[in-house]
Amino acid sequence: MPGPEELRALRGAVAELMAKADGDCWDDLAAMGLLGLLVPEEYGGAGAGPVEVGVVAEELGRVLFAGPYLSTAVLAVNLLAALGDSAECDAVLPAIAAGTKRVAVAFAEGHSTRPPAEPATSARGDGAPLVTGAKRFVLDADSADLLYVLAAADTGPGVFAVDPAGPGVTVEPVTTVDASRRLCAVRFTDAPATAVGTPGRGVEAVTVALDRSAVALLGEQAGAARRAMEMARDYAKTRYQFGRAIGSFQAVKHMCADMLLEAESTVSAARHVAAAAADGSVGWLADLALAQAYCSDAFVFVGATNIQVHGGIGFTWEHPAHRYLRRARGDAHLFGSPSWHRERYLHEIGA
Repeated sequence: MPGPEELRALRGAVAELMAKADGDCWDDLAAMGLLGLLVPEEYGGAGAGPVEVGVVAEELGRVLFAGPYLSTAVLAVNLLAALGDSAECDAVLPAIAAGTKRVAVAFAEGHSTRPPAEPATSARGDGAPLVTGAKRFVLDADSADLLYVLAAADTGPGVFAVDPAGPGVTVEPVTTVDASRRLCAVRFTDAPATAVGTPGRGVEAVTVALDRSAVALLGEQAGAARRAMEMARDYAKTRYQFGRAIGSFQAVKHMCADMLLEAESTVSAARHVAAAAADGSVGWLADLALAQAYCSDAFVFVGATNIQVHGGIGFTWEHPAHRYLRRARGDAHLFGSPSWHRERYLHEIGA
């Protein structure tokens, strides 16, 4: 695990890049090695782990980064690691690290953002399977060069590689509360596909990948919550009413204090889970489930309270405060709802 000085240097480098960023700065992220942070060294990456990714995610969360970092550099890489398909890793991971390939993972169906135990989407055919079905809430599918699709097959649920620009594939962006987080609906009609990984292990592999990737999502939530708290704090110190800074009023003090507690607790939870995941600690999945529930609710609270502290200007489209609440609402359900995570926590501890 890297030392404190290395993590501080990484955090500072990412923060500096984000301060100067124009657009999604994808090439800059690749040049810094951030897209290949989780990619093993033999495939051109850094071979880093959850702690380093958590640091990067916090800085990306602070600016509500809109590029497909979570979908490509985190979720897709974790999925390939879980699948253990060396040929696919050879073909895809170096391109991800170099920033020349963007990958999306399509697994959710119906109204749930969790992978189904029995996917309705199917992949049928000997040798050259054809995928038919529909996926929802596919992160960054509209900018992806490759899709990994969870689908039922004769050997059990598996993961299949599909070209999103190929025949039988329709990608439609979905309007959501958070315009900076691109979610899509993807339909497949006899779309040519290639099986990836061990047949029948698709649900297990996607679940493992989501768990490992949730570390980055927690980091994003923590970084964004802390930034929203800072926005409210700074405004309360500089906005004057009745000849006094509004931060001197007791009601505003209480709101800022509550935001500080929730934001800092979110940071602590995210970093604890990242360290536990890196160490492979016993029971880290229970910690993850509880942190996902807590961080989701805390980020929503901080985002909403930030708007309240700002008063009338916080409700305007031009002010960025609403963007943090929108991201909070979306993140709270991205990898499962808070209530789902609480149920999982109880299951993990045997309650």
